[in-house]
Amino acid sequence: MWDKHAEIVWNRRVADGIYLMALRSPEIAATARPGQFVMIRVGEGLEPLLRRPFSICKAAEDRILVLYRVVGRGTRILSDTREGGSLSVLGPLGRGFEPPREDHRAILTAGGMGIAPLLFLARSLPPERMVFLAGFGSANEVIRADQIGLLDMPICVATDDGSAGHYGLVTDLLEDALNDRDGRRTTVFACGPLPMLTAVVAVTRARGIPCQVSLEAGMACGLGACQGCALKAARGQGRAYWHVCQDGPVFDAMSLDWESI
Repeated sequence: MWDKHAEIVWNRRVADGIYLMALRSPEIAATARPGQFVMIRVGEGLEPLLRRPFSICKAAEDRILVLYRVVGRGTRILSDTREGGSLSVLGPLGRGFEPPREDHRAILTAGGMGIAPLLFLARSLPPERMVFLAGFGSANEVIRADQIGLLDMPICVATDDGSAGHYGLVTDLLEDALNDRDGRRTTVFACGPLPMLTAVVAVTRARGIPCQVSLEAGMACGLGACQGCALKAARGQGRAYWHVCQDGPVFDAMSLDWESI
């Protein structure tokens, strides 16, 4: 883990209210793994006081990329930052994805901004062993893989309003992909809003398919000190609660009590 002032290489709008930022930090880039995150202080003053968590969606050479949506004061300040400035960045933090077994096909299933850590994971997997599914509200929210360098990565898109790709939910695409396994073993990797993850877990649990989920949670510290990101553990885990920042954000889906989430 590093606490660095990282130079802003660029900060680009890539969809409606969504930005992609490149930060130069050789130390964080060299040690980051798919599924990990960073905590960024978006301003120099006391307001906003707390750092914000952001999934790493790419780490290469001397820089990391973070994808974010403008949803409040902190991310609005972030969207106004410009090339050449710097931000205090703490990371990489958390527990990332466990790579799939070599005889498994990976199905990456993203909901909205949950695409960020899965884009990082996709770069580490052979294209012939992977299916990438992504759901968005509408076409103006779609994140294209070529915007972060995945030029040969086809992503199957679903939108709630049918304005791009499949008209419906990303879990519809997941069901279709699981029905088209051709006898191959599969591991599902998912990130997105909790209702979407709950549906993904229900689908994979019913079929006995391994599933890893990356959870989105509000975090004040990212280090486990504030205890603000606790989730109830499933029975048999040897503990009552997990903390998303320390024990996750990636979990085996069966290690969580989904009825309480």
